[in-house]
Amino acid sequence: MSGQSLSDNYQGVWGQRIGFGARPALLMIDFMQGYTTPGAPLYAPGVVSAVEQSVALLDAARQRGITLVHSNIRYQAADCADGGMWVRKAPVMKDMVEGNPLAEFCVPVAPLPGEQVVTKQYASVFFGTSLAAQLHAQGIDTLILAGCSTSGCIRASAVDGVQHGFRTIVVRECVGDRHQAPHEANLFDIDSKYGDVVSLQETLSYLQGLAR
Repeated sequence: MSGQSLSDNYQGVWGQRIGFGARPALLMIDFMQGYTTPGAPLYAPGVVSAVEQSVALLDAARQRGITLVHSNIRYQAADCADGGMWVRKAPVMKDMVEGNPLAEFCVPVAPLPGEQVVTKQYASVFFGTSLAAQLHAQGIDTLILAGCSTSGCIRASAVDGVQHGFRTIVVRECVGDRHQAPHEANLFDIDSKYGDVVSLQETLSYLQGLAR
């Protein structure tokens, strides 16, 4: 096994394609300024690029009128106790409180008035929220994921997405992390086991082919 390449090792075992379905939703996950502000503890250079690339994706979703959900992280309890063990493990998340500019949405991809925002306290956009029930009630079969970070909230949401029965699509250019190594490793794992990692252009072509 030691002489096998990674692709050879996975060939025929992992990496089947699931493809887009008929009724998608775009989930814009945690594009908050803490990830794009140089010097901030959460700053992740890969997220800066992901925000830039996601503008076109967000515009296409709005033009097609598909279901669109933004998410953010907010802690309300004293000392962020509603973040439970995750905040103990990652106290950097305590920046995600009301009034902290780092917890605000990145301006280029901020929600417009009337667009849904799901507020969460943990990594997955599904954990502790009613999002899965809402999307099933709307007949959604495909999730398109953009946001950050690849190794954290994107991966957790992708895993939960497939476990809730959705076709899960991660747009490669529209997710980012603080370092390229975990970014690429998690994209590899998601593409192998939980969903499809696809290009922005492929995703835009799919959206353009949908009837409004």
